[in-house]
Amino acid sequence: MNITYYGHSCFGVEVGGKHLLFDPFISPNELAKGVDVTTVKADYILISHGHDDHIADAISIASRTGAKVVCAFEIHTWLNKQGINNTHPMNIGGKWKFDFGNVKCVSAAHSSSLPDGTYGGSPMGFVIESTEGNFYFAGDTALTYDMKLIGIYRTINFAFLPIGDNYTMGVDNAIIAAEFIKCRQIIGMHYDTFEMIKIDKKEAVKKFMHAGNELILFDIGESKSITSGALDTINR
Repeated sequence: MNITYYGHSCFGVEVGGKHLLFDPFISPNELAKGVDVTTVKADYILISHGHDDHIADAISIASRTGAKVVCAFEIHTWLNKQGINNTHPMNIGGKWKFDFGNVKCVSAAHSSSLPDGTYGGSPMGFVIESTEGNFYFAGDTALTYDMKLIGIYRTINFAFLPIGDNYTMGVDNAIIAAEFIKCRQIIGMHYDTFEMIKIDKKEAVKKFMHAGNELILFDIGESKSITSGALDTINR
């Protein structure tokens, strides 16, 4: 699997020859001004919840690429009204088999409203299962005991966890989350974009290391590939 970071919580993951794009927030992000949003690839767009910093570029990218958007039912309805009809509505607890693998929707403790203020449904995370490996994209969430269920019922090779605090869990709770899901390799997200979620990156990496885990922090625009359970930089 190849992983590309587009800033904030937006990642592209290539699985089974398909490009999965999570929570597209690129063009409004000053830190991602070096990313050309018109070149971002997507066969599928997975949206964890309706806040603008997770959905801002969903309509433009979906229109350009024809990608199928996987999201909560309420977001699906809203997107349909915006002219995006290639959608697949889901909800927490549901699983669906796509051509790249399975998507399982899991709980996220957060809020969700759409850019026009309408209700965005329940926020959620995604567990992706494929022949190339399994990973967990937590979305915006607090630490929850429900995460233990993921560790019990799924083998997770790596996970995307928010670490910025204030709006989501911070570093200390993300370390506990890593233990709950029984995953040692964590990719940090939802940090540094805004003043209230800026972190000490060196200290965060050190804390994870002391807990016996690895915290990987990408540069925006950087890509890495998964090989034998390790992340290797392939380009910047």
